[in-house]
Amino acid sequence: MNTNKQSMILDCYEKVRDGSLRMLQAARESDLDALIAGERDCAAVIARLQALGDDTKLLDEPAKKHAHEIIRAILAHDAEIRDLTHPWLRQLEAHLGVSRISRRMAAAYHQ
Repeated sequence: MNTNKQSMILDCYEKVRDGSLRMLQAARESDLDALIAGERDCAAVIARLQALGDDTKLLDEPAKKHAHEIIRAILAHDAEIRDLTHPWLRQLEAHLGVSRISRRMAAAYHQ
């Protein structure tokens, strides 16, 4: 693989890693807006990476090692984000469930 394309691919990986770290910081601060914005930013970089034709099999060994280190960091960030946001999702699901039941009861009594 030419070194320019390899550099572009690794740059995208690093941007996703940095974005996932910002998302983790947002999750730690319970900043849902920043978390969602970070997710959008990461998705845009991933789309750019896919357009480049990301093929890590063609990276040279040092670049491949670096890519794997970046991926491990992204996965660690993702795991912690999920741990932090899981309670939010349960609360939201409970709230939505209560809201649906309340609407059904209100509709039943107003008929």
